[in-house]
Amino acid sequence: MMLLKTDDNSFFRCNFDVMNTNSVNRTDCPEVKVPFLIFFTVGTVSLAENSLVVLAVILNRNLHSPMYCFICSLAAFNTIASLTKTWENLMIVFADVGHLEKRGPSETKLDDMMDSLLCMSFVGSIFSFLAIAVDRYITIFHALQYHNIMTMQRTGGILVFIWTTCGVSAVLMVRFFDFKFIMICFVVFFLVSLGIICFLYVYMFLLARIHAKSIAALPPGGEGKCHCQQRWVSNIRGALTLTILFGAFVVCWAPFFTHLIIIMVCPLNPYCECYRSLFQLHVVLIMSHALIDPAIYAFRSAELRYTFRKMLLCLSWKLCF
Repeated sequence: MMLLKTDDNSFFRCNFDVMNTNSVNRTDCPEVKVPFLIFFTVGTVSLAENSLVVLAVILNRNLHSPMYCFICSLAAFNTIASLTKTWENLMIVFADVGHLEKRGPSETKLDDMMDSLLCMSFVGSIFSFLAIAVDRYITIFHALQYHNIMTMQRTGGILVFIWTTCGVSAVLMVRFFDFKFIMICFVVFFLVSLGIICFLYVYMFLLARIHAKSIAALPPGGEGKCHCQQRWVSNIRGALTLTILFGAFVVCWAPFFTHLIIIMVCPLNPYCECYRSLFQLHVVLIMSHALIDPAIYAFRSAELRYTFRKMLLCLSWKLCF
């Protein structure tokens, strides 16, 4: 993305102009510029929203469940992405006015750190979606064993594994791999993860359809049937919410990965250059993902809406929680 350094040793280290250094004047499509104020506003608002989600899950004991822990993890990764991108744009402004060196040693180290955090936020989001998908599957189809399978201790272990793996892999990606290899890894990881999560959700909804038919076949008027229907509707609603979240993730990140594929497949084609001229819009779309997720949480979850309202209206945390 739009970081300060101009070498090609890192995946997120190049801005749009650097990516097109070898292809100037091969297309009539002008680069689409996004004002700094838009980047800063989207980053700041998404940072506030996702911080609110993390606080809501921490403060409300009713949200202390595996699914909301994974949602909190997803919001934390979104928070890191928003903070990183906002700080990055501030650095670019300072560099443009001469307060920072574009290739200074301290700026280079800070750039590496921001690259690592941004890589970590993306990989962490994918892992969080995988964990949420598996959790929803167990909730719907192994409801009686759910609390034995998804204990809070096991959930904590999964979260530690996710954050450790993302941190280590992000540092390795930024420090030790060349530019093209990193692009290939990210594209392959994105496509494979997309396929796995889509398979899980399709399989889940197909089994849910069969399960709904079995509930409908139960004798009418029984309490057992009513209880099963209520529980099934609640679980399916949760799975649908997470499907919407994942759909928003794909929509926001897919144009950027298309951009990477174009760089590898047709770097000299003028038509591909026209698509690459939209790079800054793709970055805004990535940042918008962190902006959209909290709105989906609030729209789909009554408990989160209640917690948000309580957090925003109360003057004292001790009186509220």
